[in-house]
Amino acid sequence: MQSRQLRNHFSLQMPNLQFRLVACYGESTMAKTAPKTKPKTAPSPASGVILDRTTLKQALAELAAADPDIARALAEAGHPELRDMPTGFGGLMRSIVGQQVSVHAARSIWLRLETAVPSMEPADFLAMSDEQLRAVGLSGAKMKYGRSLATDIVEGRISFDALHELDDAAAIAMLTQAKGIGPWTAEIYLMFAHGRPDIMPGLDLGLVVAAQHLKKLRTRPDAKRLLKIAEAWRPWRSAAALVLWHYRRNMPDWGAKEKKAT
Repeated sequence: MQSRQLRNHFSLQMPNLQFRLVACYGESTMAKTAPKTKPKTAPSPASGVILDRTTLKQALAELAAADPDIARALAEAGHPELRDMPTGFGGLMRSIVGQQVSVHAARSIWLRLETAVPSMEPADFLAMSDEQLRAVGLSGAKMKYGRSLATDIVEGRISFDALHELDDAAAIAMLTQAKGIGPWTAEIYLMFAHGRPDIMPGLDLGLVVAAQHLKKLRTRPDAKRLLKIAEAWRPWRSAAALVLWHYRRNMPDWGAKEKKAT
């Protein structure tokens, strides 16, 4: 299907749960134990650009020139590092493992799952019994999500080869067919596994909090307002998100001030 057809064919579902970025991708301990990532060789269809370490430098320079607040964030917190995650079933499965658990628990479960399914191929995952998956620490819901995702890949409803030909909206629509993969997870996957340069996960709490304080807003912006703010950061919204996450991790506790502001 072409991108436009896919956008019409698939409907985006708002996630029922707010996932924490740090639980899935934010800690270096997870990055060190993840499977090797495949090279990001396919550029984003819309821009023809992959966000890698070279283009990140260009993106940060252009963002700082375009937005004084971004320039201030970089001056105060320093430059963010690019994050990587595995492509394919392994990358998405890792995001499922990290949902609603601590960083430590997610890492432990992922290591056991990697040992049980070293190939991290969907067919091999489907061959595992429920008892084997429970033994590595997967809950009933996560087993269901993992099997749904693996089945969608095996049966061709999710094609990582076709993903490279789709624009961001159509790629998100394809990925969110699978149970347990909401828009946030799909956006994070496209940013970190495929190097898509112009994605802004509007539902991410860390981005919302960082944008509020960086832009000196009285209240936290909702997803719609965050995306409106982020229009000024095109075509490098993914890089801007990295700046905001990095800025958020270096912010002091705003708890008391936030209560007064609202």
